[in-house]
Amino acid sequence: MFKKFFIFSLSALLSSYLFAHSDLSLNERITQHGTIVIGTEGTYKPFTYHNAQGQLTGYDVEVARAMAKELGVKLEFKETEWSSMLAGLKAGRFDLVANQMSLTTPARRATFDKTAPYNFSGAMLVARKDDDRVKQLSDVKGLSSASALNSHYGELAQEFGAKLVPVDGMAMALKLIEQGRADITFNDALSLLDYLHQHPNANLKIVWISPEQRSVGFALNKGNDEALAKMNQAIETLRQNGTLKRLGIQFFGKDISVSHVE
Repeated sequence: MFKKFFIFSLSALLSSYLFAHSDLSLNERITQHGTIVIGTEGTYKPFTYHNAQGQLTGYDVEVARAMAKELGVKLEFKETEWSSMLAGLKAGRFDLVANQMSLTTPARRATFDKTAPYNFSGAMLVARKDDDRVKQLSDVKGLSSASALNSHYGELAQEFGAKLVPVDGMAMALKLIEQGRADITFNDALSLLDYLHQHPNANLKIVWISPEQRSVGFALNKGNDEALAKMNQAIETLRQNGTLKRLGIQFFGKDISVSHVE
């Protein structure tokens, strides 16, 4: 009887503790060295993926871990599909999104904030090697583009008149193109270059690379100005002490934390 009462009391105490801390703001959890919840795909190599041992890693994941170490907080990663990631952030399922987030649209910038950038990248257009229809951006009009819903690259495809074929991520997009079930895909240049390097026999070719670069940071809900300032300081420290450069070299063979255009 005493054992059951002890277990019940411990369970009640734990529940009470969790309830009491569930409504702490992001800044309060950083100040108290608590836990930050991060949303990420886990399928977007080399930014967020699982290695051969099944462990979550990638450039964005390791930058998040380095920032957490600098802040003195713990991290909990929640993997989800891209199409529902920002909705999950807005609903409070995550504190941050670490998934090459650039907040390119006015609607997103009105709802979310972005930390100081930890890398810069651009867009790339890929098609099948035997498909000669696309020689310039205007040629994608009417073609099918494999793209994740609500993604920057899906929006780019629609901007130039392509029809979207919804996918969960880049790997599926490239597979559909090789199978002839989609014509093209816009995606991150760094990620596509890494994929083509790892798959030299893929029936894919680069059609276009954007000369412009976009800055990438962690996304968070507006109204977290104090937390945002602390994270920005942590990212700047990682830039100054060489951590961002080291992680860029680890995953890409070069420093991607600085813009070579701006």
